[in-house]
Amino acid sequence: MPLKNDAPEQGSLKSPQEPALRALYKKTFGPEPDTFEPLRADASARRLFRLGDGKRTAVGVFGPDKAENRAFLSFSGQFRAAGLPVPEIYAEDQAQGIYLEEDLGSTTLFEYLSAERKGPELPPQVMAAYLKVLDWLPKFQAQVKAGLDLRHCYPRAAFDRQSVMWDLNYFKYYFLKLAKIPFNEDKLEADFSRFADLLLEAPSDHFLYRDFQSRNIMLRDGEPWFIDYQGGRRGAAQYDVASLLYDAKADLQPEDRASLREAYLKASGQDAGGFMRYYYAFVYARIMQAMGAYGLRGFYERKTHFLASVPYAVRNIEWLLRNAELPVKLPELTACFKRIAASSYLRQFGKSRLGLTVRVTSFSFKNGVPLDDRGHGGGFVFDCRALPNPGRYEQYAQLTGRDKPVADFLKGEAEVERFLRGVFAITGQSVENYLSRNFTSLSVSFGCTGGRHRSVYCAEALAAHLRKNYGARVELTHRELGPAR
Repeated sequence: MPLKNDAPEQGSLKSPQEPALRALYKKTFGPEPDTFEPLRADASARRLFRLGDGKRTAVGVFGPDKAENRAFLSFSGQFRAAGLPVPEIYAEDQAQGIYLEEDLGSTTLFEYLSAERKGPELPPQVMAAYLKVLDWLPKFQAQVKAGLDLRHCYPRAAFDRQSVMWDLNYFKYYFLKLAKIPFNEDKLEADFSRFADLLLEAPSDHFLYRDFQSRNIMLRDGEPWFIDYQGGRRGAAQYDVASLLYDAKADLQPEDRASLREAYLKASGQDAGGFMRYYYAFVYARIMQAMGAYGLRGFYERKTHFLASVPYAVRNIEWLLRNAELPVKLPELTACFKRIAASSYLRQFGKSRLGLTVRVTSFSFKNGVPLDDRGHGGGFVFDCRALPNPGRYEQYAQLTGRDKPVADFLKGEAEVERFLRGVFAITGQSVENYLSRNFTSLSVSFGCTGGRHRSVYCAEALAAHLRKNYGARVELTHRELGPAR
């Protein structure tokens, strides 16, 4: 429930909920409110308003779904009693579907992140806010074991097989079909069943917040406050960690995600091995649920701003395919993920520029050509063995292409200069194209006999050229020289 001003044009019709909310405010606090400002609630059907009388403000909520309202009000009372930072409920009129809650301000964690971040990594102050959030999460999750009353859960009391299948079919019908990703329905359903089995193996004795993401966390005086937990139920601890760290437009970097996940494990005291066995399955599950929502709101309801999150979700899937192997084989679902990651169409929504990473590697042909197991499996392999070889000279034999004497030798060879001009031209064409299509990965490898002189020099030269001329992120690896630099 991100609380942003969204006031109507002057002279527009009043909200039909305004009289009832004004009356509830006056009954609760005494004075008649002199301000009534609509607030935006993103995709929710609820309507939010900020009311005030000059001395205090409160947020008035109209929820058309009374079962959802009951869940939120029930959890709010229990969480407040447990000392958790959630809004106080001042008054409620469940017959009319309205209630008044504490005004937590207008700054969400997402807005704070967006305002403070200047580059891809989290600045220290934002990292500190995330760490505070993850310190609170285990306290919410522990409420099930503490006796949390789940009778009013909406729509299910547990993240059970029915809940899982709803989410998977949501992804199938509202994302895969509407995004025109081909699949074999019978094989996909079989994978869904196996995937659900895996998710349901995880211990499920925690409170699953369900929508634990940066827009549902308010920051007031630097401290986090939590909202929008009305979809909560009993479930696995991994789900909410995945929701926060793979929140699409928050666009956290892999290194920051890993640090924050470790901080959560320390705060929760969970066994890392047991947690990680199921963690990436829940990451996939959460991304699929979110993509179903993007498809419903964006493709089906034509609210195209929801599609701006799609390129981020595509990049997250691409990263998972490279780095996160699941303990079960899901061939048709994996094929769908690969088709999503390879789609130029899905990367074009919104104005987001994801940035290209070029992985440049030097190697020895004697040890085999390196595979690009972290990208699309394509790219370039250049053979440097036709170039003059400084390794044949005694004074260079113990040096590498990083060393100035070797670099000076190769710079002085016209054949090397001509070779690199061609490399720069052909890779530059791909880099420009990939940047324009919002692709995120390109691999370029240079091989020679020993993988120490010519290939190393050429890899260094291309990395410097790309950084200077394209601003691409470059990951440089000299396979035969040990750790990358």
